Amino acid sequence: MTPNGAITDVAGIRVGHFTETRRPTGCTVVLTTDGAVGGVDVRGAAPGTRETELLSPLNAVEKVHAVLLAGGSAFGLDAAGGVMRWLDERGVGVPVGPARVPIVPSAILFDLWVGDASIRPDAAAGYAACQAASASAPAEGNVGAGTGATVGKLFGIQRAMRGGIGTASITVGGITVGALVAVNAIGDVVDPATGRVLAGARTADGAALLGSMQALMRGELPGHMQAGMATTIGVVATDAVLTKAQANKVAQMAHDGLARSINPVHTMTDGDTLFALATGASGLPGNVTLIGALAAEVMAASVLRGVRAATRLSGPGLPDLPSAGDL
Repeated sequence: MTPNGAITDVAGIRVGHFTETRRPTGCTVVLTTDGAVGGVDVRGAAPGTRETELLSPLNAVEKVHAVLLAGGSAFGLDAAGGVMRWLDERGVGVPVGPARVPIVPSAILFDLWVGDASIRPDAAAGYAACQAASASAPAEGNVGAGTGATVGKLFGIQRAMRGGIGTASITVGGITVGALVAVNAIGDVVDPATGRVLAGARTADGAALLGSMQALMRGELPGHMQAGMATTIGVVATDAVLTKAQANKVAQMAHDGLARSINPVHTMTDGDTLFALATGASGLPGNVTLIGALAAEVMAASVLRGVRAATRLSGPGLPDLPSAGDL
């Protein structure tokens, strides 16, 4: 069975995008207003995150109420404040004395290459993403956190291509596992079934795919790379019942999906971060080995869908970056 569908096939999950119109950037929220057990695994060397330490099994809070994915580099973490305000207005959060505090783990990607870098997601953007959230299949491609996403930047942004948001799901044995990812990698996106590069670094004339790893092995070396200029971020979710320790293991295994579909991945200039959410809505206990294996599969499928749904970037003040469909 090939994963299809969307992360919103997992009961208890809603997704909303905010897409900035002034330059290519935005944010995406995954809402779990009834609370979901959360985990996280950070593999890139240049992450930008918020509330990830809270997800450690050693720490007290058991459930989260949303996960935010945003562009704008570290500035984009401001959007989490808007998500918190939206949840607070609806009485969603952990009871703490006289208040309820919404728990919103967040991660950002670097998209300041494209357009006016002073424009980035803020609290109003996070709030708007919550307002737009629904249980319908979310839009894919260059929307939300994937609006300014690019891939294949190993040999410079001028030879890169478009990334984007993708999502997929699969149901096995009465349990659903879904993923949503914003693909913004230094490396190329590769179809694991064929080994073919779908989107990535292009040849010097820009007319064809280079194949980053093949170029490296031939001795073609990239120039100086700035730290933190990429990052792929995403969420896997299931309706199975998991503990925090188990959710963290699922997040770890989901990174195998990135390793199958992005090459190279988890580099010094990526901040690759994946969250895991378990809503428990099925009432079925989770087999972590099964769910983790499925999480990797749906994550890889989501990466491919994200670049296949992307569209060409062009316009005044923007680099001309083709999509997978253009080549």
